[in-house]
Amino acid sequence: MPQAVGLAEAIMDAFGQNFGALKLVPSDGGRFEVSLDGTLIYSKLETGDFPENRDIIQALRSKL
Repeated sequence: MPQAVGLAEAIMDAFGQNFGALKLVPSDGGRFEVSLDGTLIYSKLETGDFPENRDIIQALRSKL
């Protein structure tokens, strides 16, 4: 969960209050996913690695 909290902080730093909601959903089995409006942006199950915060922020910017 520390990676998720760190990513949430980085997203808030990058975008401020421009998001209607930002939520963390605990899960098991190595799942770490980032979605925007129901669209999957990143899946650790697909890549096998945790994402870099900057890569997620860049992906979110490209979708906004």
